[in-house]
Amino acid sequence: MKNLFLIAYLDLKESIRARWFLIYSFVFGGLIALFFIAGITESQVMGFSGLSRLLLMYIQVTIIILPIFILITTVRSISGDRDSHILEYMLSFPISLAEYYWGKMVGRFITVFLPVFLAMVIAIIYGSVMGVAIPWAIFFLYSGLLFALSMVFLGIAFFISSIVKSSEMALGISFFVWIFALAFIDIALISFMLQNRFNEELIIAVALINPMEIFRVAAISLFDPELTVMGPVAFYILDTISQPIFVLISIVYPIGLGTLFAYFGYKVFSKKDLV
Repeated sequence: MKNLFLIAYLDLKESIRARWFLIYSFVFGGLIALFFIAGITESQVMGFSGLSRLLLMYIQVTIIILPIFILITTVRSISGDRDSHILEYMLSFPISLAEYYWGKMVGRFITVFLPVFLAMVIAIIYGSVMGVAIPWAIFFLYSGLLFALSMVFLGIAFFISSIVKSSEMALGISFFVWIFALAFIDIALISFMLQNRFNEELIIAVALINPMEIFRVAAISLFDPELTVMGPVAFYILDTISQPIFVLISIVYPIGLGTLFAYFGYKVFSKKDLV
């Protein structure tokens, strides 16, 4: 266990020194600053105002940016070490494959989740100073959703990094995964399936398998429990499952899926040629 945390610390330290981490932190911190400068908290749209509207906009932007940032910065975690022969050097020490793999994952998770979470914390602190009402329930639920979204794409990235040997191939696959998930981010984008008389329940179920889609619907439901902006699809979702249970599933499902991908990645990593 000591070696696992040591690997996590080394990966975290290496990531913080990298330029991509500065850009990554600047993007999310800059979004919050830009929203405050634009006066988002002082306007009202569809009944949303203050920090509630700021968090709503932040989460809608994050759902697009966060997955691709996680994929392109993490997918080279193991394959990059293999290409640069760092993996061979690290395994020359008394470190097990499990300690190396899961240590890298713990360190990288802290790296990708912390800037996103701290950006929301900064918004809460600034809002408190300005005397804006703090939507604590939404803040904690959004933190859980961001945790789950980070976990699922981190698991996918480690799985990709384990099954390929080339960093370029890993990057290519990661872009394909992101584009594929993005293509099904909105149930309206698969409306053509309805025109072909496919089963509606099957279409909605396929859409909600996508972690980005279930994250988006859960985020909207925190502000719009009736999901009025989603049209007729909302009736099927709300008639099938209650809003609190749906939000809970939206957190548990991506975490479980990400853990599953990470586990399969470890199985591949521990059985294939390492160098």
